Amino acid sequence: MNYEYRNRRLCVEGVELSEIASQCGTPTYVYSAGMIRERYHAYANAFSGMPSRVCYAVKANSNLAVLAVLAKEGAGFDIVSGGELFRVLRAGGKASNTVFSGVGKTADEIRYAIEQGVHSFNCESYAEIEVLNRVAGETGKTASVALRVNPDVNPVTHEYISTGLKENKFGIDMSVIEQAYAHAASQQHLKVTGVSCHIGSQMLDSAPMVEAVERLLALALRLKASGLPIDHIDLGGGLGVKYQATEDTPSIHDAVASMRKVVEASGLIAMVEPGRSIVAESGVLLTKVLYRKNNGGKEFAIIDAAMNDLIRPSLYKAFHDVVPVIENDQPTMEVDLVGPVCESGDWIAKKRTLPTLESGDLLAVKTAGAYGFGMASNYNSRGRAAEVLVDGSTFKVVRERESWEDLIRGESA
Repeated sequence: MNYEYRNRRLCVEGVELSEIASQCGTPTYVYSAGMIRERYHAYANAFSGMPSRVCYAVKANSNLAVLAVLAKEGAGFDIVSGGELFRVLRAGGKASNTVFSGVGKTADEIRYAIEQGVHSFNCESYAEIEVLNRVAGETGKTASVALRVNPDVNPVTHEYISTGLKENKFGIDMSVIEQAYAHAASQQHLKVTGVSCHIGSQMLDSAPMVEAVERLLALALRLKASGLPIDHIDLGGGLGVKYQATEDTPSIHDAVASMRKVVEASGLIAMVEPGRSIVAESGVLLTKVLYRKNNGGKEFAIIDAAMNDLIRPSLYKAFHDVVPVIENDQPTMEVDLVGPVCESGDWIAKKRTLPTLESGDLLAVKTAGAYGFGMASNYNSRGRAAEVLVDGSTFKVVRERESWEDLIRGESA
């Protein structure tokens, strides 16, 4: 187990979280390198024996140390900005193993990606096709392209992370996709090599993913039969993780197996873009209780982590389990965990049953390795948290806590 209690202290791999808090302070994000490797290889092994590539979705957690762990294991990468490509390269990843997705790539980002030699672009509109062709021509190169299909499949997830319905901004509608492919194929500086799809995130059922893959494969085979050099099918990502014990989600092996059944006979390279399912459960957010407060019978624990550190509860009403870092036998209490930010929406957890909390108690917010630090901000002029990577019995700070001087760097009065 990567996270477990030993002698009543919560540990990650071979390190006590209380020791990390003592040396690094709070709030601090902590990631398990071992778990990240384990989840990546769960994908890679599930595709063993067929042409495939696992491209980690950098947006889930873009810390250089996390990217370096994955690069050393042979992962490819899925990026949605020039900055993410810069991070991948700085961490030792290869541009040739990187796919550039995203609905709003700028000409400068496209130029940078072509010059660095990215594997391919997932294009999302006619206008983007034309910009990509123009920029490729200006660089004297040919860009490999897949068009992202919007298959109008309901991923059954939160509306903010649904991407495969007609009402979403992503992809090209299935009814016009073949005309779009013909348009892309007519461009002088583009080579159409793939078909792409991603319908949403935090999916707890693989059935919508399989439905989308079936539609995607049928399209790929039609395009290939028409003479286009289609060699890969990008199945996207989106497999959910258990934020609550009551949630049920297929294992990585089972989810891949269900998609593999659809695509394996085609001979096409299968590409996937998992993010959350690789890093979410690897991480916790360490936080400390500052004060206890009772308002008319309602108990609050004011902690030093806030919505600027972890916005998912405020933004999505997302659930993150919270556990004490050091177990005790105190009577339990129902409490809201709230932060110091001046917003009523600044909360991490509501109506949680925890041992009676006192100032100085340490808590671990679980399943915080994805879309935690990456969505953090400096709201209320709060410095962003430190990040720590644990590998076996050792740990290291992989991002220093921001100081007040960091907050104003680049500003002038």
